[in-house]
Amino acid sequence: MPRTRRELLVAGAAAALAAPFVPLGGGAGARGSPNVLVIVVDTLRADHVYGDRARTPSMDSLIDAGLSFARAVPEAMPTVPARNAILSGRRGFPFRGWHDYRGLMNSPGWFPLREPQQAWTSVLRRAGYFTGYVTDNPFLGFSYSYEDFRRTFDLFYRRGGQVGGTDKGVSDELLRHWLYPALRSDKEADRVRRYLANGGHARSEADTFAGRVFRSGVDALERAALQRPFALVVDTFAPHEPWTPPRRYLDMYGDPDWRGPEPGTLRYGRVENWLGEDEAPSVLKRLRALYAAEVTMTDRWIGVLLERLHELGLEEDTVIVLVGDHGIFIGEHGWTGKISVALHPELVRVPLVIVDPARRRAGRTSDYRASTHDIAPTLLSMTGVDPPREMEGVDLSQLFHGREPPKRPFAYGGYANSHYLRNDRWTYFADNRMRDPSLFDRRRDRAELQNVAKRHPDVVRELHARVVEEAGGRLPFYPK
Repeated sequence: MPRTRRELLVAGAAAALAAPFVPLGGGAGARGSPNVLVIVVDTLRADHVYGDRARTPSMDSLIDAGLSFARAVPEAMPTVPARNAILSGRRGFPFRGWHDYRGLMNSPGWFPLREPQQAWTSVLRRAGYFTGYVTDNPFLGFSYSYEDFRRTFDLFYRRGGQVGGTDKGVSDELLRHWLYPALRSDKEADRVRRYLANGGHARSEADTFAGRVFRSGVDALERAALQRPFALVVDTFAPHEPWTPPRRYLDMYGDPDWRGPEPGTLRYGRVENWLGEDEAPSVLKRLRALYAAEVTMTDRWIGVLLERLHELGLEEDTVIVLVGDHGIFIGEHGWTGKISVALHPELVRVPLVIVDPARRRAGRTSDYRASTHDIAPTLLSMTGVDPPREMEGVDLSQLFHGREPPKRPFAYGGYANSHYLRNDRWTYFADNRMRDPSLFDRRRDRAELQNVAKRHPDVVRELHARVVEEAGGRLPFYPK
């Protein structure tokens, strides 16, 4: 009887522990070093991976085999700033010197990757690794500003996805089914029509965006397996909205009698600005079902990649990392979408799991305040390659050896013109001009529902000063 994906990953633990991998140190080269597989998932909320809000057996298998970081955050958001941190090992916030770049969003923090030759993938390539990247991310995959980055790989697969492309072949009836009436502007209609035409309402699950990326990931893995050691990144834009999952996934979470129209996407802003008081509860409930369904479908395709890794006999000498770039609001705190001025856990907390080839710390959870810019130095340490001096993250792999990384009593970072700081007592965020700061006492208000900034102005000043100090001076603000 075939084993589950969880069983496949965990099965190798005993054998791996019997002969644990010891990486070469001091930049000694690639011979005998482990492979690296990094899975980046867009818009993936931590409470849908660590919690029970979505069924994720493939990601559960990684949690069982690896070390999970319960308080991981992106030091910069959203899509492009978060990936820059993952790849470079450097902080992007507070986005000094930013300007609008060709092919990227006109928003603070959307820089091209600084010094692509210093990304961890490039460092490993110089150390003798075969490197590959697979993505449908419209910015890293297609933007002019990332052309130099794409050229640093031995293999780069880009799959056309949610942005651009054709708007042909989508009936008005199908568009009305997936576009909720409150969102039927010309702009949203064009976006959703293109999404559906490009594959968002695919004839088969294999042709969904997640299916395309992970099928290409399997192909890249098979090629990389012939040229070991390898470092492969599979970066999926799913489950970024719009959400148009096959019915079999949606019926796991939603009312099977719902007949639409489906709220396949949402508006970024306050709930009351696009949903009436009477309709909001049912529409938000349906949005959450659609999102959970997309997460489960994405997880299914992650499983296809992990199964192929097992079939190729590579899991016992491969470091595996699962990481998200940010979350999303689906009605929490009165918001929908990704909101730069509301930096609550639904947006700021991300899943991060690291699987050691020897399965050290398998199934364990760390409360260390890990961040996206820690991934690069951690991977280089686990492969025995010296990191560039410019990398600012910490080596999380120390935890596999019973050592603690440097103390981190708080996490901080930013999104566009806003910043945040989180510690054991407080959640604080504000725009960079310090207008309308928010402060939540997490000891008394774990859900972060009551803003107490006006009651504790001294705490607000203290936490803001700490962010300014860590960021190296006054925070920039870029007028729209």
